[in-house]
This record gives sequence, C-alpha cells and structure tokens, in this order.
Amino acid sequence: MNGLLYALLFVVSIAVTLGGCALFTNGVEWLGKRLGISESAVGSILAAIGTTLPETSIPIIAIFFGDSQEEVDVGVGAILGAPFMLSTLVLPILALLLILYARAGKRTARFHLNYADVVTDLVFFTIGYLVALGCIYSPSRLVHLIAAIALIGLYAYYMKKKLTAPEEDGGEGGQLEPLIFAKSKATPSHLMIGLQSFAGLAGLILGAHLFVLAAESMAGTFDVSPLLLALLIAPLATELPEMSNSFLWLYRKKDRLAVANVTGAMVFQGTIPVSVGLIGTDWVIASSASSTMVLALQASFFYLLQLFIGGYWRAWLLSSGALLYIGYTVYLAIGN
Repeated sequence: MNGLLYALLFVVSIAVTLGGCALFTNGVEWLGKRLGISESAVGSILAAIGTTLPETSIPIIAIFFGDSQEEVDVGVGAILGAPFMLSTLVLPILALLLILYARAGKRTARFHLNYADVVTDLVFFTIGYLVALGCIYSPSRLVHLIAAIALIGLYAYYMKKKLTAPEEDGGEGGQLEPLIFAKSKATPSHLMIGLQSFAGLAGLILGAHLFVLAAESMAGTFDVSPLLLALLIAPLATELPEMSNSFLWLYRKKDRLAVANVTGAMVFQGTIPVSVGLIGTDWVIASSASSTMVLALQASFFYLLQLFIGGYWRAWLLSSGALLYIGYTVYLAIGN
C-alpha cells in the first residue's frame, strides 16, 4: 500500500512541476519582452536565477546555520552536485530529447542556437569552477576569501554582459503565446506577469519538494543507499525546475531559451554557491566529491571543443556527455 502512495506522490509531484513550468516559462518570456532584453539573457539570467535561488538556500542554511559537520557536508554536497548534474546529465538529456523529437517528426535533429552565447556561458563557468577547484589545494583562508570575492565579481560581470547584449537577429520569440493569467490582453501588465512568474516558481519548488519526499520515502522502504540517494535523487529533484523549463522550451523549438537556461544555471552554480562554500567552510573536499568538479569541467571542455572544431553541437555527440555521470554513478555503486 505504501508503494502505491509513494507512486501517486511521484505522479502528483510531476504534475505540479509541469504546471508550474508552463506558468513560469510563459511568464518569464513575457517579462523578458517587456524589459526588452535578449532571449539569451531571459534563459541564462531570469530563468536560471529564478529556478536556482530556492535551492541555493540549502547550502546557505546548512553552512551558516547548521549545528554539525554533517550539515556542513550536506551544504558542500549541494554546492558541488548542481554543476555536476547540469553539465553531465541535463545537457546530454536535452540532446537525447532533440533526437527523439526529430524521430517523432516534431522538429529537426539540430540545435538552433547562437553559439557565441553558448561559448560565453561555458567559458565563464569553466573559469569560475577552475578557481573553485584550485582553492581545494590551498588551505589559506585569505586565498579563499579573495577567490570568493572574485567569483562574485565574475558573475556580476557576466550578468552585465548578458543584460546589456542586444536582441539577437533571427530570435525565436516571434509572437508569444498570451499570458496564461491574462489571455485577453495583447500586452499584459507587469503585475500580472510578475504574479504568474511567482506562481509558476512556487509550483516548481513545491513539485521538487514533493519529488524529494516521495524519493526519500521509497528509498527508506526499499533500503536504497543514502549515498546513491544523495547522488541520484536529491540533485535530480533540485534541478527539476531547470530541466522542466528547458525540456518544454526545446519541445516548443525555442532552443536558445532551453540551452541558456541550463548553461546560465551552470554559471550561477559555479560561482555564487561556491562563494558561499569558500566563505563559510574550510573548503576541504574529499576526493570522491572533488572528482565531480573534475568531471563537470571535463564535460564543459568537451562541449567547448565540439564548438571550436565543428562550429555547432551534434546531438548524438553532446548526449555522450552522460557517460561521465553514468560512469561516476556506477563507480560509487560498486564502491559502496
């Protein structure tokens, strides 16, 4: 009986997440149009920050308000888990979905992107995360504080660069679907756009929390390893908003928004939460955890290399980045 209840909770969590996703993506697109910013900035700044801020509260609470080393470890794990999952699982899944949509006759099997924006995102992420990785090998608190300030400054510069960029030619936006909260309005008010965006974000957060609750309950029932739960289920739940948004945008053939939402989240997660860790902890990372940083950087280098050599992403090649995530998961499963 418990199994059926947990399965039902999974279904409810997905339904709530998808409903929130529909509200949020529609609202944030209108917000970007009303503010006159580029599609790239809508995906990489507005959508990415909107969906990552709630989960960023986890390491802040765990590190600065936790009462034990275990809670600090949870906070550091949350910091490292997000970039790892975004780079080695979410982007490859986007590529797999692109292939599936193409085979179903919904669209072509090639991303339609401004790859200069993609390169910018990946370069900023790579620089920031290399700094974070390098700090592991320096015990100096002064070095950590300087690095934290530098990472915050790096993200501020990234935001300025994105928000001041002109709208790209050949953008995908075209005629936006009416705002769900004001379908009769040709141009909805900022108030209604804001209300819908916040309602959608609340749905995404609620859906993710229900997903975590169902996963934890099933893990306890079926005696799943806590380590595997932390690696597979918890990060999947916290990144569910980004994934849902990107999958929906990809289905609607809004590739720039779909990819920018993920790569923009990578930049945010590779700088701001890392700064929290550098300021609030000794930044002593176990080798099993630091290896996720190396793998995330390898994935980023791999995606950049594809662009530097071929000029665009081939979906089947991009999807192979998931081998890094799968390999690490198998390694942990065997080792534990």
